[in-house]
Amino acid sequence: MISDLVDYLNNNLLIAHYCGFDISRPLPSYWTFDRFLKNFDNDLLSAIMKSQVLLLAEKGIVDTSFIGLDSTPISANTSQNNPKSFVSNKCKPDHQPTAYADCKLGVHTASNQTNEKKYEFYWGYKNHVLVDCISGLPIYEITTTAEAADSSVALDILADTHRFLPITECTFLADKGYDVKNIYNQISQLYNGECIIPLNKRNTKNPKLLPQGNPVCEAGLAMWKDGKFSDNGRTRQKFCCPLKNSKNEVCPCHHKNFYNGKKHRGCTKYITVPDDLRLSIDRDSQYFKNTYSLRTECERYNSRFKNTGQERMWVRNQASVTNLNTLAHISLLAVAVAAVTTQADQSYRKLKSIKRIA
Repeated sequence: MISDLVDYLNNNLLIAHYCGFDISRPLPSYWTFDRFLKNFDNDLLSAIMKSQVLLLAEKGIVDTSFIGLDSTPISANTSQNNPKSFVSNKCKPDHQPTAYADCKLGVHTASNQTNEKKYEFYWGYKNHVLVDCISGLPIYEITTTAEAADSSVALDILADTHRFLPITECTFLADKGYDVKNIYNQISQLYNGECIIPLNKRNTKNPKLLPQGNPVCEAGLAMWKDGKFSDNGRTRQKFCCPLKNSKNEVCPCHHKNFYNGKKHRGCTKYITVPDDLRLSIDRDSQYFKNTYSLRTECERYNSRFKNTGQERMWVRNQASVTNLNTLAHISLLAVAVAAVTTQADQSYRKLKSIKRIA
């Protein structure tokens, strides 16, 4: 909080002096820091973060062979994020918090398990971080409002990162929120890399299939192939009822579509033909499982990022939130830079270890 920062500097004038303040005069007030966070150009902070990443890359600490992308929810300091609040319409998109004019309503999944559907709504923002899955250090970050989908900013983040740190032949790791066809194609075509992303089934059903690949209808009969067709960039195989042209047979389960009075009657099913990169990945292989386990570095870094106090913001605009997030990443990268520069036998991911050296 800014008030804590002001109190700390006033009670530790030596630290204020090292930060560049003139301690012979009154230190800046709360509102001075507040205006600084709101009006300061975030591009300057991003340039500092990029210089840190490039320095660590030259030292051989940061590498883009295995990179992971994940987002962290950042809640606004509003009563509508209080689970004990009795406001009936607190999670309605048209019920904007009064003090936060630019935050949006988003949803946060409370579990990464595929068989659990736990989620919660919140008002606030998102911080998207690209992490080196070997060193566990951030490479690039961006802050958006909470309603932005993770997959919608992934390609922009990769393109911006590639401009100052090449990600050619990278292995991109992400959760199922990034399971979008465009991400697979762009990484393969532009960066000559590969994606390790779990399949997001998107509420699709898994029909019972025979060894030959034909589905089974509700009556237990093997369905027949009835041609292929393409739509929305995908190819689907159509299967039809084996009795649809029969004049004497009747449907054993009395399906409603069998008695529609049409020549081509009976039920139909469709199966997407795996003709793209997204569906051609063997997600049951040991290689996929071992490589995907590296994505836990994203979770570890998000935990360190939240410990800096970024999980719930006290400032009331997106510009200040963006600057605070970038400053938090710069601080965590500074720990690694200090450990590498001093050549101390300490972890470059532990803030307490660096404090002991100092």
